[in-house]
Amino acid sequence: MVGTMAKEKGRKLIAQNKKARHDYLILDTYEAGLVLTGTEVKSLRQGRASLVDGFVQMDGHEAWLHNVHVPEYSQGTWTNHSARRKRKLLLHRAEIEKLDAKSQETGHTIVPLALYFKDGRAKVEIALAKGKKEYDKRQTLREKQDRREADRAVAAARRRQRA
Repeated sequence: MVGTMAKEKGRKLIAQNKKARHDYLILDTYEAGLVLTGTEVKSLRQGRASLVDGFVQMDGHEAWLHNVHVPEYSQGTWTNHSARRKRKLLLHRAEIEKLDAKSQETGHTIVPLALYFKDGRAKVEIALAKGKKEYDKRQTLREKQDRREADRAVAAARRRQRA
């Protein structure tokens, strides 16, 4: 066997955008491939990236990922990439047209939720989202706390039952 490298299997999470789920109501999610340079892939393999200010913009029949921070590769030379450059997303034409039409609606945007490797290929999970108002955020937080308290009460009741 000549130079057979073991293929990666499964999903390896690199970065997650937890703030997006707090700030936006997620309507629909898509998985997209990314067009990356070699040093970007190497930097991602080290598990370094930030999706915090990221967003997707449609330009003609192409989707572009903006403001995602992939730090420069430490061993890179002049071939290194710029950390916040825009990156092309790989989606099917029908998905791009659907996202483009939906994102034109008032209050809708497309945000990255997660960046990961799937079977050795870099992927980004993007979501069609609608911005939440401040009171919606408080409502979501309250529901989450209520659910947590209810779970605690059920667990405590079970513990008392066993004892």
